Amino acid sequence: MLVAMPRWDPRAEDRLRAAALELYLEHGYESVTVAQITERAGLTRRTFSRYFTDKRDVLFAGSAQLPVTLADAVRRADHSLPPFGAMLAAFADTGELLAGRVRHVAPRRAIIKASPELQERERTKFAAVTAALAEALRQRGAAESQASLLAHVGAAIFQAAFERWADQAGQADFSACVREAATELAGSLAAVDIPALSGRIGT
Repeated sequence: MLVAMPRWDPRAEDRLRAAALELYLEHGYESVTVAQITERAGLTRRTFSRYFTDKRDVLFAGSAQLPVTLADAVRRADHSLPPFGAMLAAFADTGELLAGRVRHVAPRRAIIKASPELQERERTKFAAVTAALAEALRQRGAAESQASLLAHVGAAIFQAAFERWADQAGQADFSACVREAATELAGSLAAVDIPALSGRIGT
């Protein structure tokens, strides 16, 4: 007698993610268990483990690729560009693809903002981005201090661009969001008379 085997569900990952987001919004991330997610999705714990390591991974799956992808793009950027220009070019070239991988942007943002644990995870993610960018800039010839400074600025620009992109429900051009964030920063810096501040900042 043949035993019927359960069929593989090509939508299982989406079902699990949708169920998790619904539950996180309804009850708060901290209160939800993997068992509740699988029950809501009508799937098993084994199926959940096929796609996610834990309930947090539902929101951050694939995020480990972000530092790697951005750093690789910085290294590949036109070598005639200065370090900061290379970094912005990398964001513009790869940002659309990376941002497009983030699903359910609005609920994800709301869930993260409501959870200190998830906010810390988000900070950890961008700390990894900063470290990867700094290393890529050093490999392009930037001095240690310059690479570190520009990497922190670059990570902030990327994060600001993502927030602007998300505010428009992912319908905006991500490259345009990068340019807007960078232009706003440049304008703020241009408005500061740094020599006039020399006495105030102890130089």
